[in-house]
Parts: sequence; structure tokens; C-alpha cells
Amino acid sequence: MGFTFVPEYRFNTFDEATPEFLLSIGVRGVLLDIDNTLEPYEHPNPGEHVVRWLASLAAVGIKTAIVSNNNSERVDLFNKDLQMPAYAKAGKPFKKNLLRAMADIGTDRINTVLMGDQVFTDVWAAHNTGIRAILVPPIRDKRDLLTRFKRLLEIPVLKKYEKRNKK
Repeated sequence: MGFTFVPEYRFNTFDEATPEFLLSIGVRGVLLDIDNTLEPYEHPNPGEHVVRWLASLAAVGIKTAIVSNNNSERVDLFNKDLQMPAYAKAGKPFKKNLLRAMADIGTDRINTVLMGDQVFTDVWAAHNTGIRAILVPPIRDKRDLLTRFKRLLEIPVLKKYEKRNKK
């Protein structure tokens, strides 16, 4: 199968990717975007819903790491109490820091997924690394011109996903 921007999985929220679902598809590690995936940009710390979901993953042996294109200050503050491996300014869609995160949590391309809210950074990064992608819609999207343009470009990709996954 050739390279595609179409994610393997889509959920309405991050926590719809339950530990049971992740285990059922062979996942032992989840690489996570922060902004608009787990929390909006303006929430500096993870909410209780994020902490509970991460604990539910850990309880079944699923490891997690943060791979964010945001700056160190943002990532370090968000990760302060979580204390998981974290990469700021990760350079997604490039794979270098995804590979480093997988090494940190002891997973490989077969049993790792990346979860994020953007097709052209997160899904692309996952597929560039050779892992599966879980796409969630942005919690609260930026309204700047570039982001709006990127979201327009995502529409045909999302339509392909829907067509492929019709039951």
C-alpha cells in the first residue's frame, strides 16, 4: 500500500480510543499530540479527563509519549505532573522524534499509533514513520488564515476516510 494522508482510525474525542479498542488492534504505545487533541491551546495543564484516560491506558500496559510541534515551555508545563517521555518542537511530519519516542517507550512500528488533530502534520508524521494514525477533530481550532486553509485541504482526505469506512 502506498503513502496516504487518510488515517486508519477516526474518533470524535481522544478518549473514544479506549484501552480495549487499542489492545484489540495490537497497540502497546500511543504517541500523542497535545494541542487540540488532548486539550485546547489555552489549557496549560491536562484536565482530569486526560489524566483518567492516560491512567486507563497505563493500567493495561499501554505506554504513552508526547510528540508536539509546540515549544518546550508549553510541553514541559503540560507534562509536569504526567512525567511521560515528551518531545517539543518535534518537527512533525518528520519521523526523527517519533522514532525517539517509540524507543523511549519500548514500542515499534507494528504496535504504535500516533493520535493527533491534523492531517498534514499528525497523520503525515505517522505514515512517514510507518505507524498507524488516529485522527480526532480539533477541540477548538485556531481561526488564522493558514489553519483555515489547511482545514479546507483536509476535507477531501476526510471524505476518503468516510468512503473507505462505510459499513
